[in-house]
Amino acid sequence: MTLGRGVVVPDGPVSDAREFAVRCESLGYDACWTGELWGRDAFVTLTAVADAVDDLVLGTAIVNVFSRSPATLAAAAASLASVAPAGVRLGLGPSTRTAVEGLHGRDYDRPVRRLHETAELVAALAGGTGRVDYDGETVSVADVPALDADVPVYTAALGPAARRATGRVADGWLPHNVPFPELSDAFETVAATAREAGRDPDAITVAPYVPAAVDADPEAARGAIRDHLAYYVGSGEGYRRAVATAFPDEAERIAAAWGEGARDAARAAVTAEMVDALGVAGRPETARERFEAVANLDVVDHPIVVVPDGVDDATAERTVAALAP
Repeated sequence: MTLGRGVVVPDGPVSDAREFAVRCESLGYDACWTGELWGRDAFVTLTAVADAVDDLVLGTAIVNVFSRSPATLAAAAASLASVAPAGVRLGLGPSTRTAVEGLHGRDYDRPVRRLHETAELVAALAGGTGRVDYDGETVSVADVPALDADVPVYTAALGPAARRATGRVADGWLPHNVPFPELSDAFETVAATAREAGRDPDAITVAPYVPAAVDADPEAARGAIRDHLAYYVGSGEGYRRAVATAFPDEAERIAAAWGEGARDAARAAVTAEMVDALGVAGRPETARERFEAVANLDVVDHPIVVVPDGVDDATAERTVAALAP
């Protein structure tokens, strides 16, 4: 199905996720996504949401490719698809060295290759028929029955190598912290690789994260986006490089300050231009106008509202209401 507008469920208890998804469905959103780091399992959360909604597509944005095997990912996604009312999208990504090594105790080894092979293998296991043999460099299975489920696989790919993997094997692309003015050029790497692989790039759904905050005080809204950007640029090298395509000096200053533990300095180093190029913030009318400009970019198929972690419930509610279809 063609997706319209999506939203990421804020972090918190599963019961809150259910209520949030129900509210978003009533506002007209087409898809509800959830991330995963620590404290809440993405598939359990979405299964709980599935029982509470009628028409929402449910997606992971994202689960990492190191902490679960491809077979476990495929089984979880296929199981979710059996109860999801309007379908499932499986968003995969390499995450960061900090999360993979510090939380999961896994070697952050060849993340792009791991993403490529996991996406390809999960698609075969979850959505294929017959039996699957796969002997990759980072993952493999031997003579496993496929599950014949409808589970499109999206990849959270930032750098050129990961975007090339997206073009070869994925059904969708989930860019995050790629500056909005750079999205078309960044997607061309995906598209060119898809054409080389004999695939139609128009069949690859482009679903960018759009960090967004709405407040009667525009500076409070912009501050939420600054916090969001400082955290990602500071904590993940891939995010830093993505932002640096448009803001190299600023990204370096933010990462350096964050690495030294100077969180306030890192946030202060996020410029107004960065907020505008990487997020949506302001009063309801301004934020909606800016969001529509991103949603209407030729390259964008499915814009996803992302409310920054740490904002209060009232801000989250204002944001999803203001940016609803």
